[in-house]
Amino acid sequence: MTDYGHPITFGVSLDPAADRLDETREMARAATGGLDYLAVQDHPYQPGYLEAWTLISHLVAETDRISFFTDVADLQLRPPTMLAKAAASLSVLTGGRIILGVGGGATADGIEAMGGIRRSGREMVSYTEESIQIMRRALAGGAVEFHSDQHAIGGYTAGPIPPAPVPLWLGSHKPRMLAVTGRHSDGWISPLNIYVPPTEVPAKQQLIDDAARSARRDPQAVRRIYNVIGAIGPFRGGQGLIGETQLWIDTLTEWAVELGFDTFIFWPTTAPRQQLELYAAEIVPAVRQRVGEIRGQR
Repeated sequence: MTDYGHPITFGVSLDPAADRLDETREMARAATGGLDYLAVQDHPYQPGYLEAWTLISHLVAETDRISFFTDVADLQLRPPTMLAKAAASLSVLTGGRIILGVGGGATADGIEAMGGIRRSGREMVSYTEESIQIMRRALAGGAVEFHSDQHAIGGYTAGPIPPAPVPLWLGSHKPRMLAVTGRHSDGWISPLNIYVPPTEVPAKQQLIDDAARSARRDPQAVRRIYNVIGAIGPFRGGQGLIGETQLWIDTLTEWAVELGFDTFIFWPTTAPRQQLELYAAEIVPAVRQRVGEIRGQR
C-alpha cells in the first residue's frame, strides 16, 4: 500500500491530429470546468499531428485556468536549453499554467529520420539525465553552463524567469530511466495503463523511491501521473479501463490509495466530448471525495 499524500488531480489528453483541431478546441474549453490539466502528446514524426508546443500555444488562448503539459516532449529532438526557454516563455504568458513533461523519445527511427542522433539506450538515459539538470538550471534563470560527452553548453544567461517554478515531470518505464525519475524529476509520468498495467506499478514505484533516497531526496517529492486509456459506460471489449461509472470510481480510488498515483490523465477511446463530460461531472468529484475519506480514516 502506497499513498504519497499529494492532492488528487485530473486531466484529459487532447488529440493533436490536424484534421481534428475544432474538436480539440472544444475539448480544451470543456475541460476547464472540472479538470486540472490538459495533456498533449509529442510525436512530431507523425505527419498528421500538430507540433505539441505550437498546439499548446494556440490552446492557452482558448482557456483561462487549466494547466497544460507535454505528455511527453521528445528531448532528443528538442535541445534542453530551448525546451526550457519555451516552457518558461509559455509560463510567463499564461501566468504559470505550464508543466514540462519530457521523455527520452519514443522511437530511435523517428528521431533519426528527423535529423536527430541515434543513441543507444544507455546514451539516451545519460542524455536525458543531463538534460533535466540543464533545464532545471535554465528555468531558475541566471548563468547556465554544462560540459559532458552529451552536451556542450558554453554558458549563457537563462530567462525569462517563470512566475512560479515549472515542474519537470519525466516519462519513464524501464529501470534506468525510473532511477533518473527518482533522482531528478518532480513527477513520474507513467505510460498508458495498457503498457504499464497496475500489477507492474509497485515495482516501478519502488525503483523511483529507492533512487530518490539514494540521492537524499524524499520520495514524496515526486508526483505520480497515470495515463489511463479506456471508456466510461456499457461498452464491451476495447483497450484499457472499460466499464460503468462506479467501476471507474472504485478503480481510480484504489490506484490512488494503493498504488500511489495522484494524477489521472484520461485518454478516451470513443466519443471524446461525451466521455469528458462523464469523467468531469461524475468520476472526478467522487474519486476526490473517496480518497479524502480514506485518508481521513488512516
